[in-house]
Amino acid sequence: MSTIPALAYNDAEKGTLDLHSPQLANLAKDEKKAADIEVFAVQSLKKDAPVTPSNVAKPPPAPVKPAKHKTPLWVLWIIWYNSYRRFFTVVFTVNFIGLGFAIAGKWPYAAKYPGALVVGNLNVSVLVRNEIFGRCLYLFVNTFFAKWTPLYFRLGCTSTLQHLGGIHSGCAISGVAWIILMVVHQFKEKYLFNDSILAFGIITTIVLFITICAGLPWVRNTHHNVFERNHRFFGWTSLCMTWIYTIVTNAYDTADGKFDHVGRYVVQQQAFWYTIGMSTFIVLPWICTRHAKVDIELPSPKVAVLRFERGMQQGLLARISRSAVKEYHAFGIISEGTHAKYHYLICGVQGDFTKSLVNDPPRRIWTRELKVAGVSNTSRLYKRGIRICTGTGLGAALSTCIQSPYWYLIWIGATIWTSGICISLTFLQALIKKRLSAQPLVVSFTDTLVKSVSSFGTSKLRGGRPPTMKILKEVYEYWQAEVVFITSNYVGNFEIQHGCKEAGIPCFGTLWDFVSDPPEFSR
Repeated sequence: MSTIPALAYNDAEKGTLDLHSPQLANLAKDEKKAADIEVFAVQSLKKDAPVTPSNVAKPPPAPVKPAKHKTPLWVLWIIWYNSYRRFFTVVFTVNFIGLGFAIAGKWPYAAKYPGALVVGNLNVSVLVRNEIFGRCLYLFVNTFFAKWTPLYFRLGCTSTLQHLGGIHSGCAISGVAWIILMVVHQFKEKYLFNDSILAFGIITTIVLFITICAGLPWVRNTHHNVFERNHRFFGWTSLCMTWIYTIVTNAYDTADGKFDHVGRYVVQQQAFWYTIGMSTFIVLPWICTRHAKVDIELPSPKVAVLRFERGMQQGLLARISRSAVKEYHAFGIISEGTHAKYHYLICGVQGDFTKSLVNDPPRRIWTRELKVAGVSNTSRLYKRGIRICTGTGLGAALSTCIQSPYWYLIWIGATIWTSGICISLTFLQALIKKRLSAQPLVVSFTDTLVKSVSSFGTSKLRGGRPPTMKILKEVYEYWQAEVVFITSNYVGNFEIQHGCKEAGIPCFGTLWDFVSDPPEFSR
C-alpha cells in the first residue's frame, strides 16, 4: 500500500482567489492543507491462482458519515410560529370571538351591519397586499427608524413588514366566515328578503371561497399558474359580486319588500365605502403596468438574463409577464443604484414561463413600473449585515451588497457556471460576458464598484457544499453583523436558518409555505 498526495486544491476552491477584501483576511489564515488520498494497489493474479486475502488488496474503508444534527424542538417551534402565524392567530381569534358574540345575539352592531364586517375584513386583506401601501410602509420605517433604534425594534420592524401576509390571510378567511353567517341569517328569515339577494349571497360566498382555495400554500407552490390565474380572476369576480351584493342588500327595504333604498341611502352605508376602498386598492397597482422594452441574453439553456432601462434601489422585486393580465412572476432586481442606466433580472429555468424566455425570448414584456419591496429593502435599518444566497438567489441579494459597503455577500454554488451565471469583476457593465468552463465557484470582488463583496463556493467533485454555518459564523463575528438575510432552496434555508437560531444569530430566511412557512422570509 502506498500513498500519493491528492491534487492540490486550487485557490478558487480554498476561497483565496484574489483575496484582497479586508473582511476575508482572517478567514484565509484557517485554510486547510490538501489531504492525502490512500490508493490501494491491486496485485496481478494468474489465471489459476487461488484468490486469497494475501494476494487481493483490501478495499478502502467506507467513509464515516457524520451524525445528522438534530434541531432542538424549541428552535423548530420558534421558527414555525413566526410573525406570519402570530398575526394570523390574532386576526382570526378576534374575528371569531366577534362571530361568537354575533351568533349568541350579544353584539347588536354585527346584527345591524353584517355587510360592513364582511367588506371591512376584505378591505384590510387587500390593503396589506397592495404594492403602493407596502412601499409606503417600507419607506416610512427605513426613513425614521434606521440604525439609531434598538436592534430588537429594527428586527421587529423587518419581521412585521415581511409577514403582513398573516393579516392578509387572516382577514380574508374571516371575511368569508362573516359572509357565511350573513347569508345563513338571511336564509333563516328568507321571507323578509328577495330571492335575488339570497342568490347573490350564495354566489358571492362561493366565489370568495374559491379565491381563498386558489391562494392556499400548496396550490401556490405546486401549481403556480393555477394560483396566479384563478386567485386573480376569481378575486376580480369576487369584487364584482361584492359590489352587486352590497348594493342589492342595502337597496332592499325589508319593511315593504321593495328596492326603494337607492342613491343617497346606499352611499351612506359603511359597506359601500369599504367596497370603494377595496376596489381602489385592487386597481391602483394595475395603473403602473407597462409593456416595456427588454434585452435578453442567454448564457446557457438554463438561464435568461433580462436587462431593463433605468436603475433601481436595492431590495426590490420585479413582476413580469407575457400577458397584461395573466400570471406575473417575481424576480429579484440587480442594479448598481438609482443612478444606473440599467437593472437586471436573473431568471433560472424552472417552469413553463422561464422556459419560454429561453426558447422564445421576447423583445417587450409586461411589467409594473412600481416595484415590490422585499425584505432586503429593510437592510437600510442595520449598521452591518450579511447576505447569504445560493444559485440564482444571487439575483435577490446582490443589489444590497453592491449599493452598501456594510453588507457582506456569501454566494454558494456548485460551479462558477451555476445555473448558467457567470460573474465578472465589472458585473453591471458586462453581466454575462462569456461562458466560463465549470470551475469551482469562489470569486472575490475587489474593484471599486462592488467593494466589500465576496462569495464562497465549492466544487461538487470536492465533496458538495462548503461548511456553510462555519463560514457564516466566522464572517458574522468578524464583520460584526447585526442580521443575516438568507435566500436559498428549502434544504439550504432550513439548515442555515435553524443553525443561526441555535447560534443566537438574528436571521430572516426564504419561506416555503407549502412545507411549513408562508412565502418570502421568516424570522
